[in-house]
Amino acid sequence: MQNGSKNLSFEFFPPKTDKGKEKLKAVIEKLKVFSPEYFSVTYGAGGSTRAGTLETCITIKEKNELACPHLSGIGSSKKLITEMLDEYKANNMQRIVVLRGDLPSGSVGHGDFPYALDLIKFIKETEDSFLIEIAAYPEIHPDASSADNDFQNFVNKVEAGASGAITQFFFEPESYFDFAEKCEKRNISIPVIPGIMPVHNFEAMTRMAKNCGANIPNWLQEGMQQYPNEMDLIKYGTEVISVLCNKLIDFGAPGIHFYTVNKEEPTSSIIRNLSFN
Repeated sequence: MQNGSKNLSFEFFPPKTDKGKEKLKAVIEKLKVFSPEYFSVTYGAGGSTRAGTLETCITIKEKNELACPHLSGIGSSKKLITEMLDEYKANNMQRIVVLRGDLPSGSVGHGDFPYALDLIKFIKETEDSFLIEIAAYPEIHPDASSADNDFQNFVNKVEAGASGAITQFFFEPESYFDFAEKCEKRNISIPVIPGIMPVHNFEAMTRMAKNCGANIPNWLQEGMQQYPNEMDLIKYGTEVISVLCNKLIDFGAPGIHFYTVNKEEPTSSIIRNLSFN
C-alpha cells in the first residue's frame, strides 16, 4: 500500500449456488467502479470452501481485478496448505489473508497449524513470494487470555512477516484509535486497515458480533431496534457507518475494508458518503 493513499477493499464469501455466483458477478461489476485495491474471498473451516474460494478468486480476476484469497491453518496439514499455495501461485495470486480459522464441526485435532503464526512462518519458509495480510482485533480476540497477550500475538505475526492487517469489525472509532496507538508504541509500521461491517440485518449482525467478540454498543442496538423495516434500518445504518468511516479516515486510517456479505448495498452508498481526498 502506498504511503498517504486511501484504499478500499471488499470481502466476499464463495457462493454455493449458480444463482449466487451470477449475482456476485454483478456485485463485482458495481463495486469495481470504486477502484478497489483488491477483493478478498473467505475460506471455510478446514478448507471446506477450498474449491469455491479459488473459483471465486478466478471470477474476480476475470473481471480484471486483484483477488486475495483467505487461507486458514487450523485443522489443516502441511500437504493441504502446500497444495493451496501452489494453486494460488499458479493462478497468479500474490496476496493472501492468513488466519487461524475455525475447526470444522466434529474435528478432533488442530492439524499442523494450531495458530495463524504457525501458518505465516510456514508460508514465509516455503513460498516467500506472497504478501501476507493478517487479522487484528481492536476489541480483543474472543479466545485471548488477556488484552496484552492478544496484542503480543498480533506483534508476533507482524514480526513473522505480515505485510498488512485487517481488523475485525467494530462500531466505536476509539477501538481503532487505541489499537493504532498501541501499534505506534511498538513501532509497528504495516498498514492496519479497519474492517467495516455495513448494517444489513439486526439479527444477523448480532449473531456475527457474538461469534467474533465484536461489541455492538447500546446506542447502536437501541438505534437499530427503532427500525423494524429493513429499508429504514439500512438507511439508518448507512448514516451511522458513514460517520464511523469518516472519523477513521480523518484520524489517518490508510483505507477501509468492507465486509460486504456479497451485497453491493449499502456498501456503495457508504463509500459515496466518504470524505476521501
